[in-house]
Order: sequence, then C-alpha cells, then structure tokens
Amino acid sequence: MKRAVSLALPWLTLILLGAIAYALRYGLVESVDVAHLCDTARSLTCDARHAAVMGFVLAPLRMSASYSYQMGIYGWVALAAAVLALSWKHPFAAWLAAATGVVAVVLYCFAPGAFALLVGCLRLVRLQSDGATPLDHHGAGGREVHSQP
Repeated sequence: MKRAVSLALPWLTLILLGAIAYALRYGLVESVDVAHLCDTARSLTCDARHAAVMGFVLAPLRMSASYSYQMGIYGWVALAAAVLALSWKHPFAAWLAAATGVVAVVLYCFAPGAFALLVGCLRLVRLQSDGATPLDHHGAGGREVHSQP
C-alpha cells in the first residue's frame, strides 16, 4: 500500500498543478470581468494577472533573420527542467520537468511545455519502474539460474 501511494503521489500532484494552472488561466488571465476590473482599479488580483501575463509575453527568440519564436519565461523554465531531468536521474527532477511542462502548456508556451511534459513523464515512469521490463515484472532481468529446464 505504501508503495502504491508513493508511486501515485507525483501523478496526483501533477493533476492538481494542472487544475491550478487552468484556474489561473481561465479565472484570472482570460476572465473578462477581471480585465474590466483591472481597467478601472488596481488590486492584488490585477497585479497577479499582470505577473501571469508577463510570464508568457516575453521578447521573441530570433532563430534567423526571417524567423522568430515567441517563448515566455514558462517555456524557458520548462526547457531548463527538461534538461535537468535528462541529466539527473532522480524522480524529483522528472516530476519538476513534467510540472513545469504542464504549467507552460496551459499558459501558452506550447512547444517547450509539451517537450518538458513528455520528457518528465517518460523519465518519471522509467525511474518508478525500478528497472523491471514489461516482460519481467519481478525485476530479475533474466539472471536467474534454474536447476531444471
């Protein structure tokens, strides 16, 4: 039971984080009522909305003279977390890549967010498997010697 909880907890927190990001996007950033409130008055809600919007509205990244890609801070953080997950084989690094990927995808940084989410989820599944392959559920890896065929 304890193992099942420890395996499910990162995935449940990713779902919770995704729900919070969606609430931030649709309840604060895209809300017409909050936009009208911020036009007329200044409040803590308006400051939070402005900070969330500034996270995905950043200077364009120049790929060449004719092509640039708009990537906000959420995308850069997601890419950095994906690199960390690829270089450090630890469940927290994998979860961090998936978590930043979820936030980046929800908050308009689609390509780097999707990459970080994919890397994080695949790495987390791999690290949670403890080396057991799909054909060998007990982790023996074919190294057992049987006395009789």
